[in-house]
Amino acid sequence: MSASSSPSPVPVRTSDPSAPGPTAAELLDFVRRTAADTALIASLPLDPEGRTWIRLDGPGGSEAWLIGWPPGTGTGWHDHADSIGAFLTAAGTLKEHALAARLPTDGWKTLELADDVDRARELTAGQGKAFGRHHVHEVLNESATEHAVSVHAYYPPLPRIRRYSRTGAVLRLEQTERPEDWQ
Repeated sequence: MSASSSPSPVPVRTSDPSAPGPTAAELLDFVRRTAADTALIASLPLDPEGRTWIRLDGPGGSEAWLIGWPPGTGTGWHDHADSIGAFLTAAGTLKEHALAARLPTDGWKTLELADDVDRARELTAGQGKAFGRHHVHEVLNESATEHAVSVHAYYPPLPRIRRYSRTGAVLRLEQTERPEDWQ
């Protein structure tokens, strides 16, 4: 994740490594409850130029973020590798474009996608979704004037993010980022 402004992170609780991690449904419940915390949502500094974020204490050792989206910003196509996750719009409206197809996890650089794999959904305040491993999507704030704010949680904490470019039906792996790249 990159942004032009980065508030100090909130300390993250460590968890018992032998305990099972949270499920996607539990992560969705967490982001829903967190998004309802109006004081927390209001505490996020919003930058007109780039995304901002605060790291949160997620459940069961998960990685969680509160993210501010200026008008016209987005993530580009990416996945969260081996992590499951959930996100929910806390303010404004976000659009998610996703692929309804299980892609090979490694060993490819370019794929031609079938005609029926594209999914799009608009997520207004209070709406979100949970997702499984290797979920390929992009998230956008298409508003020309309004910020959006969202809450995200991933388990296990993100080991990497793969970034893709997309031209028509062709999806191309462009880059693999690791946590040290986001510091």
